[in-house]
Amino acid sequence: MNIAHSHPGSLADLIRSLRQNRGLLWQLTKREVVGRYRGSVMGLAWSFFNPLLMLAVYTFVFSVVFKTRWNVGVEESKAQFAVVLFVGMIIHGLFAEVINRAPGLMLSNVNYVKKVVFPLELLPVTSLGAALFHTLISLVVLLVAFLLSNGFLQATALFFPLILMPLAIATLGFAWMLASLGVFVRDVGQMVGILSTILLFLSPIFYPIAALPEAFRPWLLANPLTFIIGQARAVLVYGQYPNWSGLALYTAAAFAFAWAGFWWFQKTRKGFADVL
Repeated sequence: MNIAHSHPGSLADLIRSLRQNRGLLWQLTKREVVGRYRGSVMGLAWSFFNPLLMLAVYTFVFSVVFKTRWNVGVEESKAQFAVVLFVGMIIHGLFAEVINRAPGLMLSNVNYVKKVVFPLELLPVTSLGAALFHTLISLVVLLVAFLLSNGFLQATALFFPLILMPLAIATLGFAWMLASLGVFVRDVGQMVGILSTILLFLSPIFYPIAALPEAFRPWLLANPLTFIIGQARAVLVYGQYPNWSGLALYTAAAFAFAWAGFWWFQKTRKGFADVL
């Protein structure tokens, strides 16, 4: 592996790159979103129908077949179950979409890799931007469903961007690391796909934390998605304020992890062209 020191990896350099290339970043993100549905009959409408279809399937399986309940001993409608379930799916969907694409970003953009002046660090950010677009679409669907089933929206839903921000930052750190590793170790893409599926069922998406035996709960709480899923449900569904101290700690850790991911990406990127 060719470790390079010509590409600065400080936080200031990251901010400078994002600011200087914001126009290019916008164009790349727009192309990523539009290009995914180019040629299909329904186009961007698939961004609405995909989460709705999966939500219907998971709601049927877990609320009807397995009879899962968020509040044990309390009767709840299928709509209520679906709304709580959908929040978890939105959070996992954002994380999974970015990390699943990350290992193949350099491999699918060889022409950019071989251009010395192209800011490769923007490619994971572009992937995150496209994922955030789909998250926004899913959020609109969620809020409409909540409004139709309850007749009101929680005022605390305004805090949702603050809940999502640290997850997006941490996810970007994962994306930079995986984008680099995917160049040198091609098996990373296969492993990440499996791990994201495992994470779907090892997160409190289809069941509450209280449903697990005490011995297994610390492992679930160690999952980086668990805290964000809980906080998202608190502000979107239950009308509760965020856990500000926990959110501050998570945000600080997310920035540190994103910086580490960016640093690793910058220090290994010179070897990309040699391998590809």
